[in-house]
Amino acid sequence: MKKLQNILCIGAGYVGGPTMAMIAKKCPGRKVTVVDINAARIAAWKSDSLPFYEPGLREVVRDTIGKNLFFSTDIKSAVAEADVVFVAVNTPTKTFGQGAGRAADLQYWEKTAREIQDWATHDLVVVEKSTLPVRTATAMKRVLESGGSPYRFEVLSNPEFLAEGTAIADLENPDRVLVGSAETPEGLAAREAVVDIYAEWVPRDRILTTNVWSSELSKLAANAFLAQRISSVNALSELCEKTGADVTEVARAIGCDSRIGPKFLKAGVGFGGSCFKKDILNLVYLCESQGLGEAAAYWNSVVEMNAHQETRFVAGMLRAMFNTVAGKRVALLGYAFKADTSDTRETPAKVVADLLAEERADLVVCDPHALDNARVELAPHGDSVTFESDPYRAVAGADAVAVLTDWRQFAALDWRRVFDSMRKPAFLFDGRNCLDHKALFDIGFHVFAVGKAPMSHFD
Repeated sequence: MKKLQNILCIGAGYVGGPTMAMIAKKCPGRKVTVVDINAARIAAWKSDSLPFYEPGLREVVRDTIGKNLFFSTDIKSAVAEADVVFVAVNTPTKTFGQGAGRAADLQYWEKTAREIQDWATHDLVVVEKSTLPVRTATAMKRVLESGGSPYRFEVLSNPEFLAEGTAIADLENPDRVLVGSAETPEGLAAREAVVDIYAEWVPRDRILTTNVWSSELSKLAANAFLAQRISSVNALSELCEKTGADVTEVARAIGCDSRIGPKFLKAGVGFGGSCFKKDILNLVYLCESQGLGEAAAYWNSVVEMNAHQETRFVAGMLRAMFNTVAGKRVALLGYAFKADTSDTRETPAKVVADLLAEERADLVVCDPHALDNARVELAPHGDSVTFESDPYRAVAGADAVAVLTDWRQFAALDWRRVFDSMRKPAFLFDGRNCLDHKALFDIGFHVFAVGKAPMSHFD
């Protein structure tokens, strides 16, 4: 198979944009085009204000745009020119019909497949970059080659394993790249051509190849395993609070076991982001559709534990604050689902804010990069929620502060100044265990952290 010289990605979101920018940087001899139907998003990629915040992304785009990286809304022309098409369109959880709340909504994926079929001018390699159910590649190939198309399409799976906040580092130095294909001569040739793209900077021993169905399932499995670790340590955190154990010490002890390791064992208010919940529910649906009820229930319990962790965090705030927050000013430090990103999809902060607003708290939300999204998502609460970019103004006059995103700048605040500006008693709820709790207690805060004994001056 010829070299895949002209690379196209359909979908300019969190996956497509950064991935293609890195490919352009590392493969200067190839042309990379990213297209999207959202004209505003494409315009943002071409500007100094990218569509979302990701450390290091601006520099990579700046170094490649207009050279071998291009953004466009002209999908038809881009498909006609392409040698390979990466599909990175949204695959949200269905909100209607069969499988609602669990199955992946594939309407955008199928629409994209039909556009590729309509506008292809030659044989194409099509690569699934979106997270999709097992055997979707087979369905995509059937769509592409339906209607008497004269062209042949090889459909591959190349799932992303990026972590928001470290996506650029993950792309530049990945621990693995996975490419799955049909195990036919044509499929293997297409797979090798895609492998050659990544091999321009990724060592060959980190590029894994599988059949296409194993590749599709591996993405769901990876996210399910990571989320399961978070829910497991959060389940332990509740027991720690009841028994006087310290979840940080427990996590450190079990993380030293080489069979377990320390990653994703940090207790907190819960996991968020676009992938974990969506992918686990998709896995649940796949198990159910295959008659695997026990497996489905097991994976569903990971999501249920996460929801419980979010709601019990708010319940703990209410108990500590004399069972009412009505009319009290509560500062929420952090709204993004994790630090170093502006992404707020499935953020635990929204659940916390919604529940506190229902209790008639006066909320002020502070985040260095996610306030625009917060304003949209919390708009139904009206004047009961205000937004503040300066954390010192956010906490002024507050009865309580809840840290919901572990931004480094929050840990670095002058907490004596924060305490002095608050109403007393001053409550501090650390939903990310990212602060020095003993120092805060010594200042005068009543400190409540996840998986640790309360530190209250009332005792």
